Amino acid sequence: MSEVAKCPTCGSHSRIKVKDGLTVYKAVQDEEAFKKIQQMKKAMEKFKSKAEALQTELDELKSKHS
Repeated sequence: MSEVAKCPTCGSHSRIKVKDGLTVYKAVQDEEAFKKIQQMKKAMEKFKSKAEALQTELDELKSKHS
């Protein structure tokens, strides 16, 4: 998932990509799109933490049965 931040030049919300050591900013035109990107990013982080917890639990169960 791409990083989102404010562009230091124009102050708009932008997607950040690093290419060949340079940071490239691409403006997000729609404020609604920016909100959706942030919501999706939060949802992905929540999913990731749940998946990691389940993986830990699975590993513990496997070690008990071995």
